[in-house]
Amino acid sequence: MQSDLPHIKIYTDGGCDPNPGPGGWAVILVDWKTGKEKEISGSESQTTNNRMELTAAIEALRTLKNRCRIDFHTDSQYVKKGITEWIEGWIARNWQRKKSPIENVDLWQELHRLCQQHEITWHWVKGHAGHDYNERADRLASAAIPRVVQQIDPSAIQIYLRLSDEDVRRSSPRGWAACIVREGNEEVLSGGHPDISPNHFGLFAVLEVLRQIQDERPIQFFLTHKFVYDGIVSWVAGWRDGGWVKPEKFKEEWKTLDKFDRQRKITWVYMRGPKPDEYNRLGEITTQARAKAPHLPMPPELKAEFDEEAGTLSMF
Repeated sequence: MQSDLPHIKIYTDGGCDPNPGPGGWAVILVDWKTGKEKEISGSESQTTNNRMELTAAIEALRTLKNRCRIDFHTDSQYVKKGITEWIEGWIARNWQRKKSPIENVDLWQELHRLCQQHEITWHWVKGHAGHDYNERADRLASAAIPRVVQQIDPSAIQIYLRLSDEDVRRSSPRGWAACIVREGNEEVLSGGHPDISPNHFGLFAVLEVLRQIQDERPIQFFLTHKFVYDGIVSWVAGWRDGGWVKPEKFKEEWKTLDKFDRQRKITWVYMRGPKPDEYNRLGEITTQARAKAPHLPMPPELKAEFDEEAGTLSMF
C-alpha cells in the first residue's frame, strides 16, 4: 500500500426497528494523523438490517473526496464476508449466485465500485462488546431510525422494564424494576442479582418479569436493553431453525424466552429518546433493588452459565 495516501479509520453500523421496517445507518470517520472526526447518519422508512449496513458502508466511502488508505471497521459479517470473500464469485458469474439471486445486488454493485477508488483493509468487530467507536456508531444509527409511536393496545398488558447500571460492562450487583399496567391499573415488581454481566442480566430480568405474569392476555413489553431486544426480534428465530446449535452463551435463557414469546403473543418495543412516565418512575426502585442484590443468593440455574468476563453474544 502507498504510505503517502491519507490514512482514514471508518466505523459503520446500521439496523432496523423492527426488521424489516424503519431503519437507520451511521458512520464515524477518523483521520489517523490528526484525530479529526466526522459523523454522518441517515435513515429509510422501509428497509432491512442488511441494507442499512451496506448503506452505511457506501455513504462512508462517498464522503471521501480523494483516494485514501482505509481501515474499515464493521460489526456486520454480512458486509465483511460479502466484500472480501463472496463478491469475486458474484462478479465472475455476472452478478449471479449459483442457485438464487443476489440479495441487495444494487448496493453490492455500488459498494464494489466505490471500493476500487481506495486501498481498504476490512476489519470485523463484535457488536455490543464495549468497543467505543462501534458503540457510538450503534447509538447514532439507532437514533437515526424514524420513530414510530407505539400505540397502546387496551386489550394487552403493558410491561415497562428498567435496569440499573446498564452502562457498567463488568459483572456487578444489579437491580431491576417493572411497571405492569393492566386496564389502567399499575403494579410494580422488582428484583436483583448479586453478580452478573449486563447482557446476562438483561435476559435474567426479562425472564423474571414474565415468570410472574400469569395473565394470558397479549403483552406489550417496553425495554431499553438493546442486546435482549435484538436477540428476541432478530436472532432467535435463526437459532431455533438451526436446531439451537447457537448461541454458545445463555442458550437455555434464550430458549425459555423464545417459548414465552411464542406462547404469550409478545410485542417487543425498544424505547429510545424520551421515556414514558411508567419507566421514569422506576429509577429509585431499581437503585433500591440493586442495594439489596449483593445479599441475594445466586440462582442455581444460572451458576453454570455465569459470565465472569462480562462477555457479549455474537450471532456468528
